[in-house]
Amino acid sequence: MIAQIYNQIQNITAKLILTGLSVQQNFPSINNEFIYISGNNELSVALKNISYEEIYSVLDRENNYNVKMIDGALIQLMYSFKDAIISKHRLAFFPSPSLEEFQNNSEIYENDEIYADIIDRNIVSTPIRFDYDPSNYLSVEHPRSHLTIGQYKNCRIPVYAPITPNIFINFILKNFYNTATIKFSDDLEFKGEPLFPVSIDNYERKILHISLGV
Repeated sequence: MIAQIYNQIQNITAKLILTGLSVQQNFPSINNEFIYISGNNELSVALKNISYEEIYSVLDRENNYNVKMIDGALIQLMYSFKDAIISKHRLAFFPSPSLEEFQNNSEIYENDEIYADIIDRNIVSTPIRFDYDPSNYLSVEHPRSHLTIGQYKNCRIPVYAPITPNIFINFILKNFYNTATIKFSDDLEFKGEPLFPVSIDNYERKILHISLGV
């Protein structure tokens, strides 16, 4: 399973480069069942009580991301395993808090329908993160697998199971780069297999949660 997850991240990175959606990237590395960002696996800055602009700036400056998208958004994909069983993951999407790239090269974006949403002035930069952290599990309050929106401390929407890289990137592309997904449909095909075991409990099933369609 570790090799499959690692290969998915490699493939995702390569395809985003191929389509021009990635402008900078760091391929994954493996060390002691930990799949992390090559050259940098320090994540504490993203957990500190600082402004989102500062969080983004530090992550960008220190290359603490797998992929930097054409609109400046940063994507992180990290997994931990223990005895070949998943023990934790962090899958994050940090939109750029500014449109500096668009401002510098506006003609590139204005002539391509892919970037219609990117240049829309009513778009709000909202980070999202899928975490799997069974060590801190508390039913409903801290689901094993959960979605956090906007860095809110207590925002933990239950998720059916841990998320694979392909499922995560499909979610990001279809919801934030939909036109690009359509244009590059053949190049950006990411199959969702394999799946991790179900982690949601019976109480969490009764409230609004994220299902994986299985």
